[in-house]
Amino acid sequence: MTEGVARMPNRAMLRAVGFTDADFEKPIVAIASAGSEVTPCNVHIDELAAISKAALKEAGGAPMKFNTFVVTDGEAMGHEGMKCSLVSRDTIADAIELVVRGHQMDAILGIGGCDKTIPGTVMAMARLNLPSLFVYGGTIKAGNYRGTPVDIVSAFEAVGKFSAGTITEEERHGIECAACPGPGACGGMYTANTMASAMEAIGMSLSGSCSIPAVEPAKKDDM
Repeated sequence: MTEGVARMPNRAMLRAVGFTDADFEKPIVAIASAGSEVTPCNVHIDELAAISKAALKEAGGAPMKFNTFVVTDGEAMGHEGMKCSLVSRDTIADAIELVVRGHQMDAILGIGGCDKTIPGTVMAMARLNLPSLFVYGGTIKAGNYRGTPVDIVSAFEAVGKFSAGTITEEERHGIECAACPGPGACGGMYTANTMASAMEAIGMSLSGSCSIPAVEPAKKDDM
């Protein structure tokens, strides 16, 4: 994409996004960020991508960040959106493959945070067969309601309890407000954390990185 006289127009466009003469000699590293305000799983990932971009520049690379997307089960269930969740994995993989192949990038750093963005990102890495690494955005911390830890499963359970008349509206609302206190994927060994663990097992993530919660300072160091 950057070599020779014939690629002069390509380089001219890249200068507009911050490339200099020196950058054209460096490996171009794709940062595929699943950052999105749609869900807590991914709401913080662009911040992690910015940390990674700075580190890659310091290490001698020419990083280029772009975003994928997410459809999350936790919000897509119970309505027409249920039909969109599973297929989104393939579309995420397609999006990453198109950007990386279309711009002839040399390596990939993928950052995802749920059971759609994790496999979707790694599927693209497998297709492209470039030097690649996946980083998990991390799990959410448990909330607290009246001294008891609560999470997204507590919210699901509260639906049944309220319908059965075993908790009050005040308790139901309290659990709803406390279940997801900040960024991160569903807390527990559910699909996101299971997928993240699998990425470590197959060698696509650094050992131990997937067990760092999203809001822990160590997660930024992990980048």
